[in-house]
Amino acid sequence: MTNESRAPYPILEFDPSREALIEPQRLIRPIDIPAHAVACFFQDIIDALVAEGRATLLTNQRSEMGLHPVYRLDAGGGRQVALFHPGVGAPLAAGMLEEVIALGSRRFIVCGGAGALDRALTVGHLVVPTSAVRDEGTSYHYMPASREVAAPGEAVAAIEAVLRAEGLPYVLGKTWTTDAIFRETPARIAWRREEGCVTVEMEAATLFAVAQFRGVTLGQILYSGDDLSGPVWDSRGWTSKAEVRAQLLRLAVEACLRL
Repeated sequence: MTNESRAPYPILEFDPSREALIEPQRLIRPIDIPAHAVACFFQDIIDALVAEGRATLLTNQRSEMGLHPVYRLDAGGGRQVALFHPGVGAPLAAGMLEEVIALGSRRFIVCGGAGALDRALTVGHLVVPTSAVRDEGTSYHYMPASREVAAPGEAVAAIEAVLRAEGLPYVLGKTWTTDAIFRETPARIAWRREEGCVTVEMEAATLFAVAQFRGVTLGQILYSGDDLSGPVWDSRGWTSKAEVRAQLLRLAVEACLRL
């Protein structure tokens, strides 16, 4: 990058170079892993699958936090997918996705929860992001600055096909990805609602950008959790919805296998 190409702010200085000093494929050897992978934000549901013997350990990734397991999940009928928790927050999720791509997976569906910016989205209502507002930092290292990043149509179509086949209601919409959960101010919430965001979360924009950069397919399915649409935040007990979370993982697996 030349001095002439530098932007007023470092986050806007996108370098299109394909090679970084540290490349995942130089550090991580491919393994016998399913091409289809589900990134699941619900550790409780992953733990239950492990306890049932349906998810078996493939490998452990490591960080200063400790081990990050990657599992092989039996999806029934001889079908298998890789399963992993991507970590919370855009930088960690980007790193975990990068490493699973380096291991050998190529088609991804992500399932998680999100804050509702529309009160009509009751707890558990399904949302399929078609794009994400890039109000985080990590995606700017993977693609030039822009307001949004789109989800690939192929992934959205696969998720929709599964939801329609099961007769489940869902919303297609834009999500707001932010790094700062304690800076979701009333003004910023209003701005995002005005531009069409129906949910808020911490990873979608980054995951879409990383997948696009690496040439893999990735879509996401969310369920509506806490309510940020009113003057007072309402948690609505969203993290205790084990049945909804288990169902969402099952739907993500089915959608992933359609890719």
